[in-house]
Amino acid sequence: MPEENTNAVDNATQGAPAEPERTFTQAEMDAIIGDRLKRERAKYADYEELARKAKAYDEAAEASKSELQKAVEERDRYKAEVEQYRAEKERAEAIAKAAAEHKVDAAMLARMSGDVEENAIFLAQKAAETPKYGDMHDGGENPVPSKKTDIPMIF
Repeated sequence: MPEENTNAVDNATQGAPAEPERTFTQAEMDAIIGDRLKRERAKYADYEELARKAKAYDEAAEASKSELQKAVEERDRYKAEVEQYRAEKERAEAIAKAAAEHKVDAAMLARMSGDVEENAIFLAQKAAETPKYGDMHDGGENPVPSKKTDIPMIF
């Protein structure tokens, strides 16, 4: 039975005359698009006002903070600063200790990032691998003796 009903519906739609496709003129399209743009712009017409109100609200909230809230925020900033200085001091002390222990240049060690102790060991190893040059102190003697050349002199 359900099949009979569907066939009847199909026959009814097939028998109905098809609507011709609607075409629009340029003026009609301009009017349709203009209406749609007008509706869309109306949705956001109060955006500037809302942005101004939000800014005023933020300013009022900041102004209404209690002295305690302001003091807590300031304390937190100072705590972070102290922690940064403490870390820098600890690194400087570690650099000085490692430089003295491994007999390496502290300034060069300070420029390196990473673990201070590993860097000090690395610098010490590189210094040990580098060939040593003779002592530059020769007691005032010229290291290269001057020789008179056999160039004929013309007078």
